[in-house]
Amino acid sequence: MDCHLDTCVIDWVAEYPETLAVLDAYGIDYCCGGKSLGFACRERRLDTRMILAVLRQAIVRRREHEARDAHPFLDRLPDN
Repeated sequence: MDCHLDTCVIDWVAEYPETLAVLDAYGIDYCCGGKSLGFACRERRLDTRMILAVLRQAIVRRREHEARDAHPFLDRLPDN
């Protein structure tokens, strides 16, 4: 699933639990009403592009962490 601004906030959490901390940090309600991410951002006067970027960054970090867990030797490789 690829989440966008028109995706319900609860669907973001269901698909990508790692986004929960971001939503909490910005005061975005994910429990009630089935609001889209775009609507929730407008309600809180948040920059939608910035929120999308932070959410996607959280997803990428989680995937990188999972990849390192699956391949522990990657921790020994130099970062470029």
